[in-house]
Amino acid sequence: MSTLICGSLAYDTIMVFQDHFKHHILPEKIHILNVAFLVPEMRREFGGTAGNIAYNLNLLGSKPLIMATVGDDFAAYAGWLEQNQLSMSHVRRIKGSYTAQAFITTDLDDNQITAFHPGAMNHSHQNSVSDAGQVKLGIIAPDGRDGMFNHAREFHAAGVPFVFDPGQGMPMFSGDELLQFVELANYVALNDYEAQLMQDKTGLSLEELATRVEALVVTLGPLGSIIYAQGQRYEIPCVVATELLDPTGCGDAYRAGLLHGMAQGWDWETCGRLASVMGSIKIASRGGQNHKPTRTEIESRYRAAFGAEIALS
Repeated sequence: MSTLICGSLAYDTIMVFQDHFKHHILPEKIHILNVAFLVPEMRREFGGTAGNIAYNLNLLGSKPLIMATVGDDFAAYAGWLEQNQLSMSHVRRIKGSYTAQAFITTDLDDNQITAFHPGAMNHSHQNSVSDAGQVKLGIIAPDGRDGMFNHAREFHAAGVPFVFDPGQGMPMFSGDELLQFVELANYVALNDYEAQLMQDKTGLSLEELATRVEALVVTLGPLGSIIYAQGQRYEIPCVVATELLDPTGCGDAYRAGLLHGMAQGWDWETCGRLASVMGSIKIASRGGQNHKPTRTEIESRYRAAFGAEIALS
């Protein structure tokens, strides 16, 4: 049985402005802003939460299933998924729409101005978890609002354990709605900013939220991560990367390591450590799906970081 990844498939168009935004945005004129940035450097990456998580799971030897909605412009991405032997059996095309895409302009201070077009992602509710047949584990990553709700209810009704990973989709939901997801989910995964937002919206502390699920995972960037599970607090160190090149997709790589370990039935400390290794490998490469470590290389990185063996199947 496979792991079902419910989330987005998206194009990320990344442009670099060879200057600083602050030199061109006048605070006293912000009410009549009309600014153009020359961006001689541009690249287009394959991304989206479901795509990134599935790509990393594939590297680990898992056979994930992607459940997402895409548009008429999906051909290039479809070719990439086929090249990487990732199934498109639950990727639904929505006629007359664009695949979700982000347009990101970064300046020399690493400030970013982003425009995001959800496109076909807004139709994710047209997919049903039941269409995937028997799956052993799932994750609900940022996607269309209605689709996230539907898939959470479907996972829960089918008795399939799943991770709720609201990510950048968290602002779409009220505190009560977030608590509904928590009650349906078996696990919750957040970064440190999202963890604070979750506490602010629900009025519950992380420790209180952790009592409502089997595990609550909070990533802390260079400070590692914390897993609250079974009444314990596991502190997972950050694995030192060979190069700090691009954080895009690091959280998705981490979640793939976590999911792979969970599917194998490993203990939480091992799951978190593998997740940390995957994040460190990703950050040394631009884009969310351009790193290509072999399983042997991942095992070696794990051994070097933690002085222990891990066998990827």
